[in-house]
Amino acid sequence: MKLIRIGPPGQEIPGVLSDRDGPLDVSAFGEDYNETFFATDGPARLREWLATQGKLPRFPGMLRYGPPIARPSKIICVGLNYADHAKESGVSLPEEPVLFFKSTSALCGANDPVIIPQDSLKTDWEVELAFVIGKVARRVPEADAMQHVAGYVLHNDYSEREWQLERCGQWVKGKSADSFAPLGPWLVTPDEIADPQNLDLWLKVNGGLLQNSSTRQMAFGVATLLSYISRFMTLLPGDVVSTGTPPGVGLGMKPPRYLKAGDVVELGITGLGGQRQVACAETFQPSTRISNP
Repeated sequence: MKLIRIGPPGQEIPGVLSDRDGPLDVSAFGEDYNETFFATDGPARLREWLATQGKLPRFPGMLRYGPPIARPSKIICVGLNYADHAKESGVSLPEEPVLFFKSTSALCGANDPVIIPQDSLKTDWEVELAFVIGKVARRVPEADAMQHVAGYVLHNDYSEREWQLERCGQWVKGKSADSFAPLGPWLVTPDEIADPQNLDLWLKVNGGLLQNSSTRQMAFGVATLLSYISRFMTLLPGDVVSTGTPPGVGLGMKPPRYLKAGDVVELGITGLGGQRQVACAETFQPSTRISNP
């Protein structure tokens, strides 16, 4: 099953993507895809509900795909999880997963513009496999970890490298600008992904292929990451864990290459759909309030 949320920012309507009928409106189910939905086995309940329904309303074409989950309590990211990416970053592959947070206010839709912050010089891209927590995970043995996964989703972990690496302190500063976490276009439940450690992932900038790899190359797989992270914090239903990026980021190029206004970023993962973002310069308005996706 593919879960989608369609509509303007802050006004998304839950739906499912049918292989036969396209994007279908399931707002009559009465729940958004949030912590409560996942905590109460929402995907299974939704599947049962769908089986009792007749023809569901179809979303009209050309509507915006928002993040396929409502704003989670946490976005947890894994750094340096591909050996070749660690090498291009000039560091050794870590002995344990490197963890950092990304602000939930960075969350946006799969094809929303990426906003280059006003004083940014080094905005970079990172195609990543992310997974969503389906039930509370606390000190979960690795053998049981996959029972806690609600589904998988495509994530572009945008990064401002100067803020991340040159401005002192934690990486979160370079990871959390508005629009720096496009998620989706859909969340795919585990029954449709035979092996999350055997998915191709790729990214292009202005049509040029820059990242092209497989999740087979991850140093720490999904089960290992979920178990490991749950030792240090409670993972709540709906939380997002992004598993790291393969080589080909702008930071690793010689000379480094970063986004400028007008650049087009396209990316995808097998079975999880694709994204397309056009980079634009920030027009900052202090009174602007970010809506809850």
